[in-house]
Amino acid sequence: MGTIGLTHYLVVAAILFCSGMFVMATKRNAIGILIGVELVLNSTNINFVAFDRYLGPGQLDGQIMALFVIVLAAAEAALAVAICMNFYRNLSTIDVDHGTELRG
Repeated sequence: MGTIGLTHYLVVAAILFCSGMFVMATKRNAIGILIGVELVLNSTNINFVAFDRYLGPGQLDGQIMALFVIVLAAAEAALAVAICMNFYRNLSTIDVDHGTELRG
């Protein structure tokens, strides 16, 4: 068995990123789209930590950036859930295609 290198992490991150983009492009459900966004953000975290580990050891730049992305994802999730709840309260659905009915 070989050792796990930078390429392995980049492949996993690419698979997560492509999965997230696919989910965001195909789902009509707002919660499904949010899950796709979270997959994309997690793939960037893997990239930050992997590059920090293999290209800049001794520095914590990649890990600090990953923490910022985690904080951003938490804030985004809280705001998006509030928007979904308001959307559901007004339209009784979370299908994003019905968003045109909310025009003022």
